[in-house]
Amino acid sequence: MINGKKLVVIALGGNAIKKAGEEGTAEDQFRNVSTSCEQLVKMNKQDYLMVLTHGNGPQAGNLLIQQEEGSKLVPSMPLDVVDAMTQGEIGYMFQNQLQNAFRRDGREIPIASLITQMIVDENDPDFQDPSKPVGPFYTEEEAKELEKSKGYIVKETRSGTEKNWQRVVPSPAPIGLVEAKVIRTLVGKRVIVITSGGGGIPVMKQPNGELVGIEAVVDKDMAGMKLAQVVDGDIYLVLTDVDHVFINYGKENEKPVRQMTTEEAKQYLADGQFPEGSMAPKVRACIAFVENGGERAIITSINNAVSALKSESGTEIVLN
Repeated sequence: MINGKKLVVIALGGNAIKKAGEEGTAEDQFRNVSTSCEQLVKMNKQDYLMVLTHGNGPQAGNLLIQQEEGSKLVPSMPLDVVDAMTQGEIGYMFQNQLQNAFRRDGREIPIASLITQMIVDENDPDFQDPSKPVGPFYTEEEAKELEKSKGYIVKETRSGTEKNWQRVVPSPAPIGLVEAKVIRTLVGKRVIVITSGGGGIPVMKQPNGELVGIEAVVDKDMAGMKLAQVVDGDIYLVLTDVDHVFINYGKENEKPVRQMTTEEAKQYLADGQFPEGSMAPKVRACIAFVENGGERAIITSINNAVSALKSESGTEIVLN
């Protein structure tokens, strides 16, 4: 809480930037970001302070394809640099459209996007068994061909559709936020900070203290949880493409969950209720936030964000 106002750390999912079925043009993404920013302004009017973070899976995957296809003409960039490029790209979009949304609302609010580095462990097991989906979906046949021709690591990441395979890259757990002091300073001055985008740029700390980038993508929900701890956030709000968390998702006995304790959430995870490629990381991040002193965590859609903060919709995760 800052000067009597609660601080909400908001993790925006990829659907806030690029929706399924879209090509992902700049026009598409600006339009989606603009819609999301209108909801963020409404949230701010409820007297909440905000820190924003966002995903970058589709953008990083597409940019990797551009790097590979253009490598005959110009040198391609490694994945950590691609992370930085997408942080700048998406941060600009949100900064620009959020400024415009506040101006339409008759207010001038200081907003800053910050390129952020996230410390990871080079011995993280995900480097041996990559798990983070990036880029477009493929059929199994297309994925296997890319595995053979380009050396991609591919996995089945969703079910029930023809195109359900994706390229995967290492996704190590976040250990520390390099720019933590800068972020806290800006938040303390009531600046809306857009940071840790795409999970932050993964770096390793050398014995001499120097930082070296490593090719990976940090999960944005876990990175958002780390960010929420850094700024002493009161609420961690994970915005995705569903209004609630569901158990028995996609089955006849599908059921939305309005609230669950951390212990109940752990049991659902153990029972395999939440898919690893989508909801499981979000639930784990929410559990970690609440168990480390956060007031509550919420998972919902961008359109329900305001009502979810009032406990009128969405799924809340609270301490036992």
